[in-house]
Amino acid sequence: MVSYLPDELRHEPDLPVVIEPCFRMKNILLICVLLLAPLACRVEAAVNLYEGEAAVADQGNAERDRALPMALEHVLRKLSGLRQFDDYLLVQPALARAPEMVLSYHYRSVASTLPDGSEVEELRLVARFSESAVDEMTRVLQLPLWRPQRQPLLAWLIIDNGLDRRVMPVEFDYTRQSMEAVAEQRGLPLEWPSPDGEGAYAVDEQILWGGYTEDLAATLGEGVLIAAARREGPEWSVRINLGYQGQHWSWRLNDLDLQAALVAGTEQAIDQIASVNTIAASDLGSWQQEVTVTGLGNAGSYRRCLQYLQNISLVDGVAVVAAQPGAVTFRLALNALPHYLDETLESGGVLERADAEGDYALVEATPDDG
Repeated sequence: MVSYLPDELRHEPDLPVVIEPCFRMKNILLICVLLLAPLACRVEAAVNLYEGEAAVADQGNAERDRALPMALEHVLRKLSGLRQFDDYLLVQPALARAPEMVLSYHYRSVASTLPDGSEVEELRLVARFSESAVDEMTRVLQLPLWRPQRQPLLAWLIIDNGLDRRVMPVEFDYTRQSMEAVAEQRGLPLEWPSPDGEGAYAVDEQILWGGYTEDLAATLGEGVLIAAARREGPEWSVRINLGYQGQHWSWRLNDLDLQAALVAGTEQAIDQIASVNTIAASDLGSWQQEVTVTGLGNAGSYRRCLQYLQNISLVDGVAVVAAQPGAVTFRLALNALPHYLDETLESGGVLERADAEGDYALVEATPDDG
């Protein structure tokens, strides 16, 4: 995000705010005071969305050329939230452009554990592609956009093998690795809870086994996934419970292979989260919307509000167009229809509706606001 401040008002280099010339002098002075506090940088996504991977047999040129289109397809999957592109017939031909879009590449070896405890390694090409070129490709292909702001999904695994029931049993760590690999491929990192010094988890086992995602505390913006598996004869019965942004889903899978069932459940959970956060191609474009925020009584609260707005993936630019004591009106440059911004603000937990006119108020003040 690039923005500018007139030289005579610049207190710090590259402050991410635009001040428009329509201010009265008292409003300019107010904003100058607010700008004295340093501003943090934009928060980066936890996953590099423009970096794709593909398995290769070796580091030769032929394998590289074969794998680059697959690495680009991996990037498109992460950006769009789609598992496959059967309904987008132009995607496969477009992947041939991968060599001209790649910025750099390297190789890495990925180890995975098999059910018998042995390990295997896979060599992968890791390619980073031009963001502008990929964004243009997704626009031309009319792909949906999965918003890049993605909090890790907190995952729990509880298994009843017919003899006992345990949380995160070590002998089933290979299944957790597979779930992590799927999530990484889709662009949504998993986060596993840590046990205490005695190996116990600070949660009631019955909550996990019952799939009560609403009873599990999660930080703002995070989702909770509970995978509960029970051996029933030769088969595994797996129930997946997903809690995300106040909504809760549950479904079951049965398979002779526990690992396959958990991978399928993880894929379905990510499908659900992606669908909640995906913007249709027809809703992408360029719009502007003004938002008035009250409760900005000091530099700390103003800084917090400004950082929040700038870190919204729908927002390409922020301009201050009016100010009065305790309130600032921002003009936001959007890359999607304004109603997506309204949904984001109302679910973000930082701003809340202040009145029927659509103004917002800053909430959840932190000690730094003082």
